[in-house]
Amino acid sequence: MDGVILLALAGFVGGGMNALAGGGSFVTLPVLIASGVPSVSANATSSVALYPGGASSAWVYRAGLRPIGGVRLPPMLAVTLLGGLVGSLLLLWTPTRLFDALLPWLMLVATITLAFGARLGPALRRRLSVGRHAVLGVQFVLGVYGGYFGGAVGLMMMAAWSLLHDADIKLLNAPRTLMVTAANSIAILCFALAGAVRWDAALFVGGGALAGGYAGAHLGRILPAPAVRAATIALSIAVTTLLFVRFYR
Repeated sequence: MDGVILLALAGFVGGGMNALAGGGSFVTLPVLIASGVPSVSANATSSVALYPGGASSAWVYRAGLRPIGGVRLPPMLAVTLLGGLVGSLLLLWTPTRLFDALLPWLMLVATITLAFGARLGPALRRRLSVGRHAVLGVQFVLGVYGGYFGGAVGLMMMAAWSLLHDADIKLLNAPRTLMVTAANSIAILCFALAGAVRWDAALFVGGGALAGGYAGAHLGRILPAPAVRAATIALSIAVTTLLFVRFYR
C-alpha cells in the first residue's frame, strides 16, 4: 500500500510540474525505477502515466493557444507528431547510454537559454532571419527528443521558443502543453504496441498525474509571469544538476 501511495504522489507532483513548467518525469522516473521497474520500461511507463495530466493541462490552457514564432499550430503539431514517432522508435530500437551521456549537457544549454533568453533572443533575431522552416526544424528535433526520452522536454521547448520568438514565457505554457501532449500521444502508442509499459504502475502514477496536471494548470493561469519564469529557471537548474550527478557520480 505504501508503494501505491508513493507512485500516486509522484504522479501528482510530476503532473503539477509538467503543467507549470515541465520536468515531471524527473520525479516519476526515479520512483518507478526504485519500485523495481527496469529503466527502459520505467521511461515508457512514465510517459504513459504522465499523459493524462498533460492532456488535462492542455485542455485547461486551450484558450491561450497561439502561433509559435509566426508559425500556425497545425504544421507545428504535424512535425511534433512525426518527431515523436521517430524518437519513440529510436528508444525501442537503440541503447540509451549515449543519450544519457549527452542529456546533462543538453539540459545545461536549455538552462542557460532560459536564464539569458531575454537577452540572447533579441541579439540572435537581429543577426539571423528565423523563418518558418527553421522553427519547424527545431520543433521536429524537440519532438524526437520528446518521444525518445521526454525528460524536461517542455523546458527545452520554452528555451528554444524564447530564442526564436519574442514572447512572455507565461504565454508559452498553452502551446507547450499541447506540443508535449502531441509528442507523447504517438510515443505511448508505440510503447504500448511494443509491450514496454508496466500498466499496473502506470495506473497509479497516471491517476495522480491527472489530478496534479489539472491543479497545476489552474495555478499556472493565475501566477504572475515573473514567478512562472523564476520557478521555471529554478526547476531547470535543479534538473540539470540532478542529471549531472546521476550520470557522473
